[in-house]
Amino acid sequence: MSEWKKALAQVANSVEDRYDLLKLRLRKRLGIGPVHLLTYLGYGTRTELRLRGRAVADHDVTPPADDDSIWKNLLNTYRRFTTREIPFARVRARFGDLEQTVEANEEGFFDILLTLPEPLPAGSLWHEVELELVDYADQEGARAKGSVVVPPPGAQFGVISDLDDTVLQTDVLNILKMARNTFLQNSRTRLPFAGVAEFYRALQRGTSNTFNPIFYISNSPWNLYDLLVDFFEVREIPLGPMFLTDLGLTDEHFFRREPIEHKLGNITTLLDTYPDLSFILIGDSGETDPVIYHQAAVEHPGRIRAIYIRDVSNKSDDETLLAVAEEVRKAGSEMLLIPDTASAARHAAERGFILPTALPAIAEEAVEDKRAPDGLEALIDTLGDEPPPT
Repeated sequence: MSEWKKALAQVANSVEDRYDLLKLRLRKRLGIGPVHLLTYLGYGTRTELRLRGRAVADHDVTPPADDDSIWKNLLNTYRRFTTREIPFARVRARFGDLEQTVEANEEGFFDILLTLPEPLPAGSLWHEVELELVDYADQEGARAKGSVVVPPPGAQFGVISDLDDTVLQTDVLNILKMARNTFLQNSRTRLPFAGVAEFYRALQRGTSNTFNPIFYISNSPWNLYDLLVDFFEVREIPLGPMFLTDLGLTDEHFFRREPIEHKLGNITTLLDTYPDLSFILIGDSGETDPVIYHQAAVEHPGRIRAIYIRDVSNKSDDETLLAVAEEVRKAGSEMLLIPDTASAARHAAERGFILPTALPAIAEEAVEDKRAPDGLEALIDTLGDEPPPT
């Protein structure tokens, strides 16, 4: 960002901060209403645990159902994006005898890093951290528990995956279709790419039936986190820590971080957090994934085992993309432009990332996924059957 834009963003952010504080004081005087601690799946090592979340009021998104109307989905989407944050909330974290209090930012987001006095037992995967909103401890919803995953010493590799047009069908290149998929559907009607769930489960198992961690880095906003988690659970796709974006003003940007800065920065964070772990990167050709993953491979030679790019924009003969793939090869890795999940799975089996015995199940799931009805078309058919909610 240029200096004048950064300066303007800082002024605008300062004005917004003052407005947020004024709103908070008024809401406290009138009664802030229900409070909620939203927690996001964290990650860590045997000596450090990192957990993120958000302090909000009136988080009244209703649970999804297969037969929800477009109106209900649209209302839930509206509620996700108009959540009233609790700016600068104090959040206390407890893990065993360790306690730490942090202050959320102006949008209610908090980031906790716990440095442990003793290393965790080797191989213990999941760890629970207790959280509490300090200034609202007497209110229902002021307490929550967050989960943190710690990859075991026997992990063969880690996986870093994009979400939109890589795991779930979003149609980012078509603004109208993207809006329809994002705003008018829910976690039960959104569709995954064929075979993704079985392929990711195979990657997580590896060839020694261990636990290989999977991380998801996307330019989707945190507002959609609950939808994404439910989508993963319904489709039985392995859950993992997500790195999404905060929509809003900060001192550094007007709307959100630049996609390249956001993705590459978080990839670098993971590579630094797990220096003994190599990674497989999975993305798509629709936006900037090839450029970002190429840069990660060049900056971290020997750390990226393979890069799979789903071809969603018919770039198989794109000279620029082919040149990027050659640069990746020179860095000691390989970038493949794949037409479907099965192609990536076959390559993964050849390279010893997954067992060849996993291929039939991936192929079978891909066929079943392709037969799945388009949830959006079914919803559109019922658009006039139900009035908008009041």
